[in-house]
Amino acid sequence: MANWTIKLLEYTNDSDKGVLVAHWGCEVVDGDYNVSSYGAALFTPDPSSEDYIPYESLTENDVIVWVWGQVDKVQTEAALTSQIEEQKNPTTEVGLPWTKT
Repeated sequence: MANWTIKLLEYTNDSDKGVLVAHWGCEVVDGDYNVSSYGAALFTPDPSSEDYIPYESLTENDVIVWVWGQVDKVQTEAALTSQIEEQKNPTTEVGLPWTKT
């Protein structure tokens, strides 16, 4: 199960406080294994739009939905799940044959 969060918002320094950048994170945890991804989504706020949500009324879920409009949710979660599987069942190992651990 993936957990998406908004880490930080950058917004205009005016009365509209339009969101310009949303810094997001996605984490997948499976028992003792966990991986995460972070990124930023850019926006062009339009306070005259009927869909505009005032800064004070935003919820984390509102912004996560915006992020999903720019970040492929399914692909991100699949990549993280794949990383978990690689941790559980590594396809490569590291070491030197002449050293004993």
